[in-house]
This record gives sequence, structure tokens and C-alpha cells, in this order.
Amino acid sequence: MGRALGMIEFKTVSTGVTAADAMVKTAAVELVEAQTVCPGKYIALITGDLSAVDAAVDAAKVQYGEQLIDSFVLGNPHEGIFPAIYGTTHIEHISSLGILETFDAAAIIVAADVAAKTSEVELIELRIAKGMCGKSYVFLCGEVSAVEAAISKAKATVAETGMYLDSAVIAHPDPQICKSIL
Repeated sequence: MGRALGMIEFKTVSTGVTAADAMVKTAAVELVEAQTVCPGKYIALITGDLSAVDAAVDAAKVQYGEQLIDSFVLGNPHEGIFPAIYGTTHIEHISSLGILETFDAAAIIVAADVAAKTSEVELIELRIAKGMCGKSYVFLCGEVSAVEAAISKAKATVAETGMYLDSAVIAHPDPQICKSIL
């Protein structure tokens, strides 16, 4: 059993809170974040042993599936996920910039994890549906070929669920752009 991360995303706040409560009552998991996001959706992010996280997310999906938008369970998530979510990543220089957008919150975390595990990139920011009308994005950086590989793999993963919106890779972004995102 390893460290794991799981998330549920629901259409309504009332179902989301109820499902989050069911998750923490189902298994020994820690509720890392639970909140309303745009446009009135609700997300809950949990961590714990893989089997516990899996059981908790499954319970929420089974009991409240009618209102479920998306969910995931990641075993051994990339260590850059939480700093990117909370805006604590420290980046000195951006050689190239990758951007990927999704239609929902859960898919962007999966995309960021896949991207960070695909090649030598650093996650800069993970914006999870806050002030984005339910959309989410990830900014990442590294050498051009690494960023291209990471974005390509993340895009393919998210496209399988139908949640892919758009992406771009900018080689050597202007310092003004870098300053605006750091």
C-alpha cells in the first residue's frame, strides 16, 4: 500500500458535501481540500493508502453517481502536484512553457501527474476550476522537447475522457509572459 491521491467532482454542492462525508466515513483517508468551485460544482481531494483512497472514491461514485462529473485515484502522485495546486512552486527560469486546459477539475490533476511523470518538466501552477467557469489548466516548464512530450502524453490521456479543451507549447517565452505566470 502506497501513498495515493483521490478526487471527486460533483455537479452540486449538496451532493458534493454529502459524498465527501461518505468518503471520509468509508475509509481512513485525509480530506486535503473540499470546496465549491466554478460554476457551483463541488470538489473533494483526499489522500491516504491506495486501498483506502480507492474504497472512499468508489463509495462516493456508487452512492452519488448521478451527480458525478469526474473522479480519479492516483497511486504515488508526482511530488510536484501539491506545490502546483497551492502556488508554492519556485521556478527560476522558463526555457519553454507548456499549457494544457480541461473542461473539468479532476482531469487536470491526472493530466499534470501524467505530464510530470512523462519527462523532465516542472509543474508551475495547477488552477482547479476557480474563476474559470469550471475549466482548469496546468502550466509546466522545461526543455522544449521535454515539454512537448509531457503535453502530448497528458493531452492523449485527457482526450480519452473527453475532457481535453486546448494546449500549447511556447519555446522561449518572452520574459513578460514568464513574469506574468510566475
